[in-house]
Order: sequence, then structure tokens, then C-alpha cells
Amino acid sequence: MRIAIDGGQSALRLRVLPSGQTGQGPGYTHGPDAVQRMLDAVRAAAAEAEVSGPVEVVALGLTGYPQASGAAEAFAAAVGDLLDADEVRLTQDMVTAHAGALPDGYGVVVAAGTGLVCLAVDRDGTWRKLDGHGYLFGDAGSAFAIGRAGLVAVQRARDGRGPVTKLADTALDPVSLYRSSTLVDDVARFAPEVLRCAAEGDPVANDVLGWAAGDIAETIDAAVAQLAGEGPVPVACVGGLFDGAGEQLLAPVRAALTARAQLIAAAGNSLDGAERLATGPAGTYADLIVTHHR
Repeated sequence: MRIAIDGGQSALRLRVLPSGQTGQGPGYTHGPDAVQRMLDAVRAAAAEAEVSGPVEVVALGLTGYPQASGAAEAFAAAVGDLLDADEVRLTQDMVTAHAGALPDGYGVVVAAGTGLVCLAVDRDGTWRKLDGHGYLFGDAGSAFAIGRAGLVAVQRARDGRGPVTKLADTALDPVSLYRSSTLVDDVARFAPEVLRCAAEGDPVANDVLGWAAGDIAETIDAAVAQLAGEGPVPVACVGGLFDGAGEQLLAPVRAALTARAQLIAAAGNSLDGAERLATGPAGTYADLIVTHHR
């Protein structure tokens, strides 16, 4: 038995191989106990999927990848103990997103959900990560960024400091979110309302969407510029934001890109990428994976 895990900010998803059984746990939240919460989320997802060891290999791609010295190795060991696994392959969610979207391993993947991160991988295996700097200092064009801009527009309209917008029809009081322990996810959940109002022709919502598309295109072009040569580069846009918005967001992104960036449909999602890493060799991504053997 092998296990694939995709840990995002909204939820952690687990898939058992080859049975296909699935389980889900809470998503990543910032804080001093974040690592323990991730481990608890793995435990909850495994229980829902009725996992019973031993497990041959577990592959995890995590938004909250432990960054402190030795923390990733310690977390991988803890997952191994929890799931009775002989081998744990731990990496960042941007890697599993790339592995799922581009099976050949070459090109650029933008993964956008609550946050946003981009990974460019060249033909020789060299790689470059762009953005993924979190809601305070990055994640440009993410659902959080769209939701936050929409909620700012709500407050401006209600104060009379900004233009009238359908966004302000929401019953939500944005200031009340300050008290939420899931602030980032709560703000990101306003993004679909921005998309809806934009689709209905609201000019303020349209502006927010346009800014987000411009930010995403800027990140993609910067990633493409990191790859050798001058030929076209496959670019896949994956994650919940693109799944929900579709062409409403992809069309303005495509229009803002330089000619070298070629948007293509992703072959699969982050959980599919984790499955690839759980069932095959690390290959192109070897330098991006922490491996623990029991």
C-alpha cells in the first residue's frame, strides 16, 4: 500500500493506492503549533480513509512545509511513525502541483488556491520557485488577494470613499474577520463573490479581477524567463482558484502573457502529483524531496 497526500490551506487530502480510498483533514493554518496541526490533519485523513499499516511509501506535498533546520526531516519521521510507513517522501505543494500538471517535468506551473506559488523546471532539472511568499508579502493574484481586494472595495463603498459596487451587498462585516482563527481562508472565500459580481458586469469587481490576472501573468512571465532557450514553454494553471474561475480568469491572464508562455491544460492536480511521487522515482524533483527511511 502507498499513500499520496496533498496538504493545502483549505484542506489536506489523502489517497490510498491502489484502492483509491480517500480521506480529508483540516488545511494548514499559521501558528506556533502548525506542524502538530499538520500531523493531526494527516491522522484525521488517514482515519477517514481507514488506513491500516504497514505502508510502503507515503508522498506528501504540503503548503506548510516545515522550513526550520531539521524540521522537515523530523516531520517526515513523525509521519512515518504515524502511518507505519517504510519510506516518507516530503516536499512542498508546488512540487506535487508541478508533477501532477506536467508529466514530462518541463515547464511552468502556477498553483493558485487560497495562496499562489509558481514553479519553473528546465529540461536539465534546474528549477526556480516564484512567489508563494504568503498572504502578507506575496501570493499575488491568489484567492486571498482577490478576496481581500474585494473586501477592501466593500469597506470603501460603505464608507463613501470608493465607488458603488455590488460587492457591498454582502451581509459580511469584513472587520469581524479580524477575530477569526482562520482569517486567511475566510478572506479567500470571498473570491467567488468577486468573480460572480465581475461576471454580472460590476466594474469594481472587474477591476479586481483584472489586477489579479495581471499579477498572475507577471509571475508566469518571470518564471518563463528563467528557462533556457527562446522556444515556447508549456504553462499550466492549477488549483481551486482556476477550477472555479475557468476562462473568466484564464482569458485575461492569457491576453497579458508574452508569446513564449503557452497555456495548456493540466494533466492532473496536486494529489495526482503526490501519487506520481509515491509510485515512481523522484526523477526531476529529487533535489526538492526530503526522504525518510525507517
